[in-house]
Amino acid sequence: MAELVIVEDERAAGELVAGSIVSLIRRKPDAVLGLATGSTPLATYRALAGRIAEGSIDVRGVRGFALDEYVGLPAGHPESYRSVITREVVEPLGLTPELVRVPNGDPEQIQHAGADYEAAIVAAGGIDIQILGIGRTGHIGFNEPGSSLASLTRVKTLTAPTRADNARFFDSPDDVPMHCITQGIGTILRARHLVLLAFGEAKAEAIAAAVEGPVTASQPGSAVQLHPHTTVIVDEAAAARLENLDYYRHAWNNKPEWQGI
Repeated sequence: MAELVIVEDERAAGELVAGSIVSLIRRKPDAVLGLATGSTPLATYRALAGRIAEGSIDVRGVRGFALDEYVGLPAGHPESYRSVITREVVEPLGLTPELVRVPNGDPEQIQHAGADYEAAIVAAGGIDIQILGIGRTGHIGFNEPGSSLASLTRVKTLTAPTRADNARFFDSPDDVPMHCITQGIGTILRARHLVLLAFGEAKAEAIAAAVEGPVTASQPGSAVQLHPHTTVIVDEAAAARLENLDYYRHAWNNKPEWQGI
């Protein structure tokens, strides 16, 4: 069973995750972070940037791998995930840009881009902590419903709901790319620690399916149940449809502090 932590808000979640990442970096200065984009992890990145600055933590050796990238956006497009990761993670945290990788969405190289990315992750020794969000359809990364639970980094076609959700970042819904390259579910499950974040009532159904529903490709987020070290952090609204809330609260309130998340 995944560990489920219910927090007051996104800020509290960000502080909790940032503390865990700082502890990791202190133990392992060349730690490998799995980086999600979107609005969900922003509070975590802000809290982490603050912790790094306050503690004078050396992050020059920290490495990172983004979950996904759009296929076909021009180099330097502000909504490419390379641009987003640079703007929201690399620069605020002071990471070394060359050590942070994003899947290659260049159509001319797309046929081997997935295999190249898998090889890079393996060469780095694997991801230590993978930050995840979850979509309304239950997708993690861009692994839409029906994605193989053993899938590796590859090209996927985005669903209409996912494109609609992401349209707010573009001038027009038609500008949202139809395809992406994403770490597969199998890739995600190889990370040593998964941290799944979700906030708001719109994510409640997906969280309930991911944590308490059957493990099925129809709900890609449910794959986190297969991982030996998964932490799911949600606010009250995102937890609203969970059946075992009392147990989750009891387990967290009585967890030894030294264990962390």
